[in-house]
Parts: sequence; C-alpha cells; structure tokens
Amino acid sequence: MSVRSRFRPALCTLLALAAGFTPTLPAHASDTGRVQGPPPLPRHLSARAWVVADAETGQVLAARRPHQRLAPASTLKTLFALTVLPRFDSRMRHRVTAKELAGIGAGSSRVGLRIGGTYRVEDLWRGTFLKSGNDAVRVLARMNGGWWHTARKMNAKARALGARNTHVVSPDGYDARGQFSSAYDLTLFGREGLRNRDFAYYCRSAYGYFPTPRGWVRIDNTNRLLAGSHGVRRYPGVIGIKNGYTTQGGNTLVAAARRGGRTVIVTVLNPQSGARNGVYHEARALLDWGFAARGRVKPAGWLPNSGG
Repeated sequence: MSVRSRFRPALCTLLALAAGFTPTLPAHASDTGRVQGPPPLPRHLSARAWVVADAETGQVLAARRPHQRLAPASTLKTLFALTVLPRFDSRMRHRVTAKELAGIGAGSSRVGLRIGGTYRVEDLWRGTFLKSGNDAVRVLARMNGGWWHTARKMNAKARALGARNTHVVSPDGYDARGQFSSAYDLTLFGREGLRNRDFAYYCRSAYGYFPTPRGWVRIDNTNRLLAGSHGVRRYPGVIGIKNGYTTQGGNTLVAAARRGGRTVIVTVLNPQSGARNGVYHEARALLDWGFAARGRVKPAGWLPNSGG
C-alpha cells in the first residue's frame, strides 16, 4: 500500500471527528485507520497543509493535505543541509568571492558575508540555520560544485529519503518556477536532520556568534518559536528546526520539541488567517496536540526510514 493511500482512511476519520460527526469510511478501509479516543484537533487551523508526526516511530499522527505541492520557502534549507553538511569539515576555512555571491534573489535574507572575507564552514552553517542567509547558501553550494549541481544532488537526496513531492530549483528555497515540496516531505527532512549531530546542533541554536570586521557579533535565530522573540513565547522543550517566508510560500515552519523522552515534529505551511505570528501559533497548537495524542490515535501514515 502506498504512503498516500495509507493516509486517506485515518485522515478522513480525524477531520470528521474534528467537525463533530461520525464518518463513513470507504468500503476498502480497515479498522487500522480508526481513531480511538483522540483529543480534539486544535481549532482555527488555517495552514494550507500541515503534518504532526512522532519523530521516533515515524508515525504520522494527523495531517491535512500532507502531499500537496507548495512553495517551501527556507524550510527547503533542511534538505540543503542534509545534502551538503557531510561534504565539508566544519573547521575548514574558505575565502568568499564575488562570483559566489552573484545571483542572490532580491529581498533575500542574508547573514552578511563580505567579498574577500574568510570564514569557517561552521560560520557559513550558522548563517544558514540561524539567519536563513541565502548568501551563506550560495557560497556553500558553490563549494559543493555549483548551484545547479547542488540542486540536482538535493533532488537525488529527496528521492533517496522517500520524498516524492519535492523538486528543487533554487537550493536556498527562494521562489522559483517549478520548485515545490510538501508538508510530508519537509517533516521527513526535519526528522532525518535530527539524526545528524551537526544538523541537530545548528537547528537548535537560539543564537550564535558570527565574525565581522568589527569582531564577533551575536546573531539570533529567526525561528521565533525557538528564540522566544517578537511576541512569541519559546516553546517548552523545543529543539529547532527551520522557518521560512517567501511571497509564494508565505510563512512556513518545521518545528520539533522533546518531552518525556519523546519527540514530536510538525510542519505548517502558509497559514491563511493573516494573524501576526500565525505560523508559530498554529505550530504550537499542533505540538501540544501531538504530545497529548501519543498513544491515543492510530497512525494516519508513516514516515519512511532513512534511505539516504
């Protein structure tokens, strides 16, 4: 049975229960998709797609449009990191050239790399994870063999991991024709990232320090659920992962938290409510639900084990 087909009966049940009526499952559905006494799903969820999963077991606890192809914004940097992190020693030093910084999209977030500046690879990764710096991604991609080569490698990595609704055109997540991912695939990338020591270290850092001509300066993570900033309270037990925003993708977030020895991971794509910090509020509500729901729901699907 495909991943997509496994979602349908359980997802119908969850959404129907949230709407207050008892669903009629399709004739081919089995009892394995029935929910047994789940807590009610959060109200007022407006995201175009979302997923709640148990990071240890790979169980998808609930989802809405998990395979819908949407613009991922900078959450795509999770796949970039999975692809490129293993390639370079973190202590390696690199001198930035003008060619490496060419082509950065208008309005891109940057960490502030200087042409002619020399940086350690770990500085570039802090710029990528904490400041979502597209300048840092450009340099790392160039070191990795080039922009298009890196995009091809990311697509291959996605397929190896079992992600079937991701196509990379711009490795930094900047809006590009033909680029897309899904809440399911991004949850998969986040889960896989937590298994990588370096990825887990960078993605959970609420702040770090970055070299400038004036010395080391503090940089804060733009993930407000992690940093506890801009009117968003830090989530208890939060362990990162990555936020994003673009015109086409809207606000996007992959977030994970750990409590009582269990890790829940959620992905929220493009809330439509228009509320300030809406992506963080919806992610918080889904994390709360995920911890409350463990052991009380039948899985709506599964994340595949690592294939890459």
